[in-house]
Amino acid sequence: MSFRARLALVAAAAVAFAVVLASVTTYVVVRDELRDTVDEALESRVDEIRRLPPHAVERALFDLRTELGGATAYPQVVTSSGDVRLPEGATIQLPVTGRVLEVAQGERDSYATDAEVSGNHVRILTFRYPPADVAVQVARPLDEVDKTLERMRLLLVLIALGGIAVAAGLGLVVSRAALAPVRRLTAATENVTETGDLSERIESGGQDELGRLAESFNTMLGALEESNRKQRQLVSDASHELRTPLTSLRTNIEVLARDQSMPSEDREQLLHDVVAELTEMTSLITELVELARGDAQPAEMEEVRLDLLVAELLQRARRNAPRVEFAAQLEETTVHGAPSTIERAVWNLLDNAAKWSPDGGRVDVTVADGEVVVRDHGPGIDEDDLPKVFDRFYRAPAARGLPGSGLGLAIVRQVAEAHGGRVVAERAEGGGTLMRLKFAS
Repeated sequence: MSFRARLALVAAAAVAFAVVLASVTTYVVVRDELRDTVDEALESRVDEIRRLPPHAVERALFDLRTELGGATAYPQVVTSSGDVRLPEGATIQLPVTGRVLEVAQGERDSYATDAEVSGNHVRILTFRYPPADVAVQVARPLDEVDKTLERMRLLLVLIALGGIAVAAGLGLVVSRAALAPVRRLTAATENVTETGDLSERIESGGQDELGRLAESFNTMLGALEESNRKQRQLVSDASHELRTPLTSLRTNIEVLARDQSMPSEDREQLLHDVVAELTEMTSLITELVELARGDAQPAEMEEVRLDLLVAELLQRARRNAPRVEFAAQLEETTVHGAPSTIERAVWNLLDNAAKWSPDGGRVDVTVADGEVVVRDHGPGIDEDDLPKVFDRFYRAPAARGLPGSGLGLAIVRQVAEAHGGRVVAERAEGGGTLMRLKFAS
């Protein structure tokens, strides 16, 4: 059974329950009202009889008599010993129970009950007449009440069936309208599955649960489309960047393999070039892996003492670049993030600053308020290149003769964004470049 059919069925069942409950309640209320009317009529007769003197009671009672199926009351007198006196010519006796005798004996109050007498459904009111020490039973037929209730039952059944049918029809209509966003979502999902087209979107229209579901679906498709675009771009850029060192490496190896009489100095130079190219490729592949891994949410997020992490990296930077002076001002700063990826980003900034610093140059490093600032005193970055330095594989014209893949600063930006922060490059006063890596507080 489809979800639409189940929804319509649930709606119809709910309406059916409500209609049946209302019908039963209405029937019970009307039945009680009709019975109360009969009881009031009988009690009115009883009040009249109780006011009569003893010698006039029996005649007054028996003057009430009609046939049992008539519209007026049918009387019967029961003594405390159980004797029954009927009106003259009457042949039908009302049922006498122990409760009737208790009323005659004064042990029970008056009461009314239903009974079936000679095929007639009657209402019997039993009361005590103290002057004569007897119980008087007055019966009144319920034929009119029963016919009214029968017609009412039929009418209520028809109304209930009609209400259920209308509810089922309206349930189908409403469920169709309510599930329209779900059908659009299903169609969009199937289309994406069949075509792989992540540009598919559906109309959200509305702020209800289904509207928010559609918006979430569109957001998910947008994120997948962007991720797919980045993956294609990464593969394209990586293949382009790897092509040059692979070609050079292949050429050098072919020369080494083909020319066995090459002088030893030339052979050593070619081997040196091969090792350098392999080192460059290893660095490039490592950074590609870091970049691809960084697209995911950083794992193992924890509190990181940024000042202590930068202090350790400065020691390594001084060992790797002894020609450069590193000056640091490190204030105690704690950020929430993944230590390994933060370390990679800060190291890339330090390595980039050392690469652009002249011999004997100074790199200033400051840590405060969740921010790392690295400033070198090199030639600086041209204004035209500032917006592009964090793009993947981008290398300014002045940097193309230097070692590197063009991925280091892209990794820095990726780490910053993954931690809810940002990184910016500025031209420093007096020359050089200033990099600000800010983490979310």
